[in-house]
Amino acid sequence: MTSGIGDRFRDETKYIRGKLPGGYLELRKKPETYKTYPEAPKVKLEPPQKEGGQPLWEALKLRRSIRHFKNTPLSNSELSQLLWAAQGITKKYMDHELRGAPSAGALYPVETYLFVQMVEGIEPGIYHYNTRSHELELLRQGDLRFEVAEAALDQDFTAEAAVVFAWTAVFARSKWKYRERGCRYIYLEAGHIAQNVALAAVALGLGSCQIAALYDEEVNDLLGVDGEEESIVYMTAVGRP
Repeated sequence: MTSGIGDRFRDETKYIRGKLPGGYLELRKKPETYKTYPEAPKVKLEPPQKEGGQPLWEALKLRRSIRHFKNTPLSNSELSQLLWAAQGITKKYMDHELRGAPSAGALYPVETYLFVQMVEGIEPGIYHYNTRSHELELLRQGDLRFEVAEAALDQDFTAEAAVVFAWTAVFARSKWKYRERGCRYIYLEAGHIAQNVALAAVALGLGSCQIAALYDEEVNDLLGVDGEEESIVYMTAVGRP
């Protein structure tokens, strides 16, 4: 089989005994952990529920990829719960603010954006999740479900979803410490985050489907990111099954 870019990515990011990258970390060059849009209108989210809920083993048993959704909105509290499961702060430890999904070096290179299509009390549009304040930052208002579906490789079920999560990577956050190896960690982290959302959706009686088949630059254009310093890596559609 002919080798391609995927094979080179695997080989060029390998760790080999005796050949690990050296050097030291320049703290003054460490990228910011949090991205915010200070001028964007803010949308408050209900406080997330952190106790009780469906047993984990039951949620794992019931998790399936759902591609058909009812024309019924999510509530503010349901969206809040999904976002907290994705990247909400779960504990503060020294100078780190830890989350439910593991992150190599606690560098958190993944950012969460939302295409809100049907959520009670929240206007349709594109939002950025502010992890620290647990609120949404409005980037663009309007019903963009058909643009989202087109960008998601023309998968129509994304237009039926109540909300579509879009996860981007700020590559410099991981590469600052792990160099090219950090690119591996980014994709792993996006998978951890998406699985948390999938299980949280089950616990809330919702359905989800993870999406890796997408037109990268079309999604990047919708989100307003450059595709180089920051780029889409994964998506998830959520709605009522």
